[in-house]
Amino acid sequence: MALSRRHLFTLAGGALATLGLPLARAEGQVLGATDLDYLPLSLRGYNRRFLARPDRIFVPANAEEVRDAVARAVAENSTLAVRSGGHCFDDFVDNARTRSLIDLSKLNAVRWDEQHRAFSVDAGADLGTVYQALHRWGVTVPGGICLGVGMGGHVTGGGYGPLSRRFGLVADHLAGVEVVTVDADGAAKLVLATKDGPEHDLWWAHTGGGGGNFGVVTRFLLRSPDSDGTDPARALPRAPGSMLSARLILPITTEDSFVRFLGNYLGFFDRHRAPGDDFAGLYAPLMFCTTGTGTAELLILLDGDTPGARARFDEFVATVTEGVQPGPLLLPVDQLSYPDTVNRVYYAKGVNTTRVKVKAAYLRRAYSPDQLRVFYRYLTDPAFLGESQLEFLPFGGAINAVTADATAMPARDSFMKMLIHAAWRLPGDDDRYLRWAREIYRDVHAGTGGVPVPNENYGGSYINYPDPDLADPAWNTSGLPWHAFYYGENYPRLQRVKATWDPGNVFAHQLSIR
Repeated sequence: MALSRRHLFTLAGGALATLGLPLARAEGQVLGATDLDYLPLSLRGYNRRFLARPDRIFVPANAEEVRDAVARAVAENSTLAVRSGGHCFDDFVDNARTRSLIDLSKLNAVRWDEQHRAFSVDAGADLGTVYQALHRWGVTVPGGICLGVGMGGHVTGGGYGPLSRRFGLVADHLAGVEVVTVDADGAAKLVLATKDGPEHDLWWAHTGGGGGNFGVVTRFLLRSPDSDGTDPARALPRAPGSMLSARLILPITTEDSFVRFLGNYLGFFDRHRAPGDDFAGLYAPLMFCTTGTGTAELLILLDGDTPGARARFDEFVATVTEGVQPGPLLLPVDQLSYPDTVNRVYYAKGVNTTRVKVKAAYLRRAYSPDQLRVFYRYLTDPAFLGESQLEFLPFGGAINAVTADATAMPARDSFMKMLIHAAWRLPGDDDRYLRWAREIYRDVHAGTGGVPVPNENYGGSYINYPDPDLADPAWNTSGLPWHAFYYGENYPRLQRVKATWDPGNVFAHQLSIR
């Protein structure tokens, strides 16, 4: 068989490694603007407001090829960005500054790593792939409900989802991280940082410090804190045997019914926020669409292993709909295996075609009725009928069993996330919809400078829902710096990690660690 230059290069590299000699460059696929695959890869980003046109797209197939891509970009002084699943809500990857884009879609393996007694999960694997692969061992991670989200950004921001109230954040199960860093001399190095190893601080920074800050993650080592790693089937949380699921549709016809329903919902999760609560297995994201009426859609997911699961399910529905008229439409309740729930009920992989602006807040206490009325007025504005949503995402439970400084993500005393997800199609509508999202946020948090200042009511915001407006004094009049919302008192430690591992600020974006 005739060997190509690439085959010869690979064989030669292996021989040199065996002899203990320096390896030649492990060059992966590199695409330019005229290559066929360039355009679809450049369009993998979630938010159509932003688009990168890099000089080249690196598509590495292993960690050494990632290291080589970083080294080349640094040597050429080419501003680089990294894409895992492509779900960044803002312009951290897709922007005019990005000249070299590293696409991790080929790094998607999930396997048991005997050496480190942990699951090795590549940074380019999406959540759907991870859930499916882990099912072989009967385990799972408490990751997100959107199956197309990539692990690279999800885990580094903390990572949460339907099972987090029972099992904590994904980052709470992070035992190690393999990452390409760049030292003060511009040399790209592959580093394995573990929870119990000498590079502990670099590991810690990846437990919620956000993506694109310290280097390029190539893989994660996942193992729960209470596992010794001797048995893969006990190294991560056991997947539920089954899950109950249903959708509740509620037509909201008046402002009072909106306030009553949302008040019931927030009050319920406020009361059931504690670790080990009887409703820790319940996850019920609530969405209000801009239909002109504030119609609510509630997805209810409950761990079927919960004692008296159906009775608890019914209790939740009765509590949140009490006194609300007209009554809700509860679609049939299904009880499916966990894999079937993931495949049929979780949000399927797909391509977003809208332009988006997000703004978020952690809640330590429920919003007041007056604040809920602000939401209602904006949701029912007929000038903004369309695809925008107001979402509430249950938090707390096992998440709150961890101290604020144990991981880089400090939100360990909240019970809910609020998310404004403005979405529209036409570039000409950008200013209108941006103003709509910004003004809701400002008016709801008017008492604290237009933003959710961490206090007895709010817990700041979530770095995976990034909002550069928090760094803009026109929209954040609280006087509090943006990083206080995402990292709280953990920020100085993150800065020290940044200075150690990225002294040249190679990895930077609008809200990167300074």
